[in-house]
Amino acid sequence: MTEHAAPQQDPNPPIIVAVDGSAVSYQAVAWAALDAARHGCRLRIVTSVCAPVGPPPTAVLNAEDIAWLELEGERIVGEATRIASETLTGEGIETSSEVVTEPIIAYLIAQSRHARLLVLGSRGMGALRRGLLGSVTSAVTHHAQCPVAVIHSTAAADPVAARQPVLVGVDGTENSLRALELAFEEASLRKTGLTALHAWTDTSGPYMPMSGWETLEEQERAIFGEEMAGFTERYPDVPVRRILVKDRPVRSLLDESEHSQLLIVGSHGRGGFTGMVLGSTSNALLHSVDCPIVIVRGE
Repeated sequence: MTEHAAPQQDPNPPIIVAVDGSAVSYQAVAWAALDAARHGCRLRIVTSVCAPVGPPPTAVLNAEDIAWLELEGERIVGEATRIASETLTGEGIETSSEVVTEPIIAYLIAQSRHARLLVLGSRGMGALRRGLLGSVTSAVTHHAQCPVAVIHSTAAADPVAARQPVLVGVDGTENSLRALELAFEEASLRKTGLTALHAWTDTSGPYMPMSGWETLEEQERAIFGEEMAGFTERYPDVPVRRILVKDRPVRSLLDESEHSQLLIVGSHGRGGFTGMVLGSTSNALLHSVDCPIVIVRGE
């Protein structure tokens, strides 16, 4: 009986960035290009010219409309390729572009199985006038099988931001460890420091217990130490600042993100349900931080 070899994984998967012609999507291209250079991997630029679908009165596109969409798609990826090239002067990173005719959400989720990272703008209403980025960010971050970076309207690739540390939220879960590992890797490649923040109260109501805080704090400090163990030895070049706070994680991470070039969090944390792929903390941060954010999914 003939045995079929299992398909080989790409040892150096690409970074895929989606564009729609909006300004924030081009910011995402510049950010993705720099990250591809750091990792020494390919950069793939993609846009979708899929005709809008939905209930009536969705317009039916004729041949002329479709031809215009295809031209616009080519123009958009052409401009994105130019931006990537100017961002990567002398880097020699392989860049490719693609105009797809299938729905962008399904395409990106399928491609995430073979990507290092998906990069999206936080919102967008570009030349295709269908808001590609803003409408897919939530769906892709919920269902992608690789980390997803979301770039906001602030200049994510400027030299001032490059001097700031990478921020990571940790909470003792397996997803948190994956986020921590990626954060150390990114900080090392960016030649910057790492801020690791562990917020240890899940209390959402107005009342806090009056006793037992000391014991809880010792337990949380031990969890924090266990999470960090090994990473500092593996990345001796990364200066680490640890923050242990008695506060809700969203508020703490949001405050600290104002002084960070990148925020990395797990897709769900303590108390997450199996069917909830994106937890309340990561979802809230996704829509509120100004700096780029990477959502790291579990298996």
